[in-house]
Amino acid sequence: MPKMGEKQYSILVVSGSEKFDAQVRKVLSRGRFLPPGFHRNAASARRCLLEHEYDLVVVNCPLPDEFGHELAADAARKWGASVLMVVPAEVYDNVLEHVTDMGILALAKPASQERLGHAVRYLAAVRGRIHELQQQVRRAAEKMDELRLVSKAKILLVEKRHLTEDEAHSLIGREAMDHGLTRKRVAQQMIEDLE
Repeated sequence: MPKMGEKQYSILVVSGSEKFDAQVRKVLSRGRFLPPGFHRNAASARRCLLEHEYDLVVVNCPLPDEFGHELAADAARKWGASVLMVVPAEVYDNVLEHVTDMGILALAKPASQERLGHAVRYLAAVRGRIHELQQQVRRAAEKMDELRLVSKAKILLVEKRHLTEDEAHSLIGREAMDHGLTRKRVAQQMIEDLE
């Protein structure tokens, strides 16, 4: 069960191996992860990614229809997921060279339960930080929008009602409190009335 306020992460596992699927299931802590989605090939995983948003994508390479690096790159670039590629040891260095700059984490096979668990938890932590930053950016954009509207309303109040800037500021705040509205909503109403 997730702790209060703790984000649950959605995860897509793309693998041609049921044994690998079972290994992934074991490392996913209950509560922290939603039940994972499993796909056997890149084509069906791409269709799924078009319909659903996933926080994490785990690709067990090679896949039956492609190696898996194209899918991993698409999941990271197009769909913004945190991606883990589990690749054969003999190609690990080459894959790592190509995917690291895309922010994709690679792990060599055979991967122990512990290493796989650490990698998945690391990706969840990165995804959590990205989510927090996205929320901060959204809140800042909303605040900037409010400031823009309040400033425009104050300018109109100064020009059309001949108030001082302080009087206009106070009027917007008072109207918001008196009517139980946000300053943004009051500013929008005043702009509509004064234009």
